[in-house]
Amino acid sequence: MKQLSGLDASFLYMETPTTFGHVNGLAIYERPSPDFDPFQAAYDRFGAMIGRLEPMRRRLVEVPFQLDHPYWLDDPDFDLDYHVRHIGLAPPGAADQLAEQVSRIVGRPMDRSHPLWEVYVIEGLADGRWAMLTKTHHSTIDGAAGVLLLSMLTDTDPDAPVPETVEWQGESVPTDAELLQLTAKNLMANPVKGMRLSLRMVRNLAETAGVDSVTAAASQARDTLKSLAGGGADDSEDHAQRISIPLSGAPDTPWNRPITAHRRFAMRSTALENIKRLKNATGCTVNDIVMAICAGALREYLIKHDALPDEPLRAMVPVSIRTGLEEDPWTNRVSAIIADLPTNCDDPIERVRLCHEAMNTAKRQLELVPADAIAELAQVSPPLVATAAMRLQSRLRLSDRMNLPVNVTISNVPGPREALYFAGAKMDNYIPVSIVTDDMGLNITVHSYLDRLDFGLIADRDLVPDLWDMVDMHIDEIGRLFEATGAEWAEEQPPPAMRRGNRNVSAKPLSTAAKKPAAKKKPAAKKKSAKKPAAKKKSAS
Repeated sequence: MKQLSGLDASFLYMETPTTFGHVNGLAIYERPSPDFDPFQAAYDRFGAMIGRLEPMRRRLVEVPFQLDHPYWLDDPDFDLDYHVRHIGLAPPGAADQLAEQVSRIVGRPMDRSHPLWEVYVIEGLADGRWAMLTKTHHSTIDGAAGVLLLSMLTDTDPDAPVPETVEWQGESVPTDAELLQLTAKNLMANPVKGMRLSLRMVRNLAETAGVDSVTAAASQARDTLKSLAGGGADDSEDHAQRISIPLSGAPDTPWNRPITAHRRFAMRSTALENIKRLKNATGCTVNDIVMAICAGALREYLIKHDALPDEPLRAMVPVSIRTGLEEDPWTNRVSAIIADLPTNCDDPIERVRLCHEAMNTAKRQLELVPADAIAELAQVSPPLVATAAMRLQSRLRLSDRMNLPVNVTISNVPGPREALYFAGAKMDNYIPVSIVTDDMGLNITVHSYLDRLDFGLIADRDLVPDLWDMVDMHIDEIGRLFEATGAEWAEEQPPPAMRRGNRNVSAKPLSTAAKKPAAKKKPAAKKKSAKKPAAKKKSAS
């Protein structure tokens, strides 16, 4: 039995009747043969991996009265049939039908009496491929751990055999009395932890303000506390990755409202090489280009709805604080930075430059609170207080009374650069399906895999009813950047996926465009806006 860290447990405490703490991924696979059975393949693969993957077999044990963080234990009543599920789409199997099923599945809370993961094998896609939706609670893994989990569940060799089953034994569930005994020991240590953390924050604030005497006093007090607690001096925190805290509210948008329990999901794919061409043309990074694409798309969407603020929006960008030296990979090591999103700028190239500056500023701005201090604060915060605070925020509808510091979450997750196979079935796309929270009803997550970049947008169903229009605007913004920079396209843009309102567009739920030979570079003196090549005709299936 192992106790959750405060950061892991915070994803449990954040949950309300409308806000859920699970993250999801949608993979699209080819069929290696006509008689391939996706559900049986998934059932066999996950069954074989349970003994190898701790997050797949452990379930929660809650401490009485929420006096301390919960514990993980290997589920003595594990039921594979509960976790691996099978559904099918009605004809024609369009992209929005798949997205609608995803929306319904992720819009339901997870049952904490079971290990916190579910897998849905989804058949009936228009082109004969199949999908697998994984639903895993954020208390179990973060984004980096999710990539590790994906690599362990898939193979780089299509002919790799099914892993041998590793035997494992469930643990007995502790009694309330045993849990309370453990809690008493932890609570005796927490006052020292809390005082140490408070002094550390004071010291960092003093350093920022240049008050040497306070800094020295705080450092001395910290060392004294460490001595009292039985710990030695440790200067590693001075090198910790840090985040900043915004001091003003973000401008208002249609999706910065209290959310319902219902979701919308939309997805599009583009060539990763095209994004790299834009990176080279602007001298920025791939992440800068992704942020600029999001800024331009959100600007167009808000203009369409006559809701564009005069000020730039503000994005929360999750960042991993993993060092690679963690003893336990199956835990959260994530923080966030906050960056301005130049939606008030009408020049696409200038938006890229501003995104580049905003991201650099977000990484260098006033170092108020070390990122690992957030994890420590979560560790000493009483679960009962944390849960009550989240529920109070939802009940008070704070977004109706004040502007929160951020408007939207934007994540760019790098994925594998080699083809992955699940039981011999090649993965074509991996689309992230993330989290929305009260007062921030839109999340944009981008995941790269192989030579593709997949955009996954999730939103509250009522706050962003035309989410497909928004995701299309992200792809349109890529075209505007090519036109503005004069860069050469590496690959023609894939057409929109077939949707029930426009069945003649394409028959593929997620289209993968064929590669086009790269055009010769134009001389710098004659650089002009490049036209997008005409898409090749494809027969509808």
